Amino acid sequence: MMRVASQVKINSSRIKQLTQAAVTSLVQTADKLHTEVEQAQVIPFRTGALQNESTFLDRSEAINGKVSLVHSTPYARRVYFHPEYHFRTDENPNAKGKWFEDWMPGGKYEKFAPDTFKEMYRRNAGL
Repeated sequence: MMRVASQVKINSSRIKQLTQAAVTSLVQTADKLHTEVEQAQVIPFRTGALQNESTFLDRSEAINGKVSLVHSTPYARRVYFHPEYHFRTDENPNAKGKWFEDWMPGGKYEKFAPDTFKEMYRRNAGL
């Protein structure tokens, strides 16, 4: 009969650092996504309200692993979910409904968020 003994030491301060790095990386990823979508010029643009002053990053739940890009105009939902509308393209030449779809699973930039998060996490965690 063989006896084996082991001892585990938990480095609580490092776990806190890694957790904070994940939260920070999540916020940075969402912020980069916001910039990316804006630079792709896909958000319908008439007065600029939908794209500019009425769009913000909600970080209030970041500690729980959730951030949101919010369009606070009353018409944002209607415009987003009706891609059949004829959008003006003089300000944003790629304006369309469902403008986040290219960055969602199955979209042409679907790897943007996971890849950006990995890069930010490595940097923020010191890995």
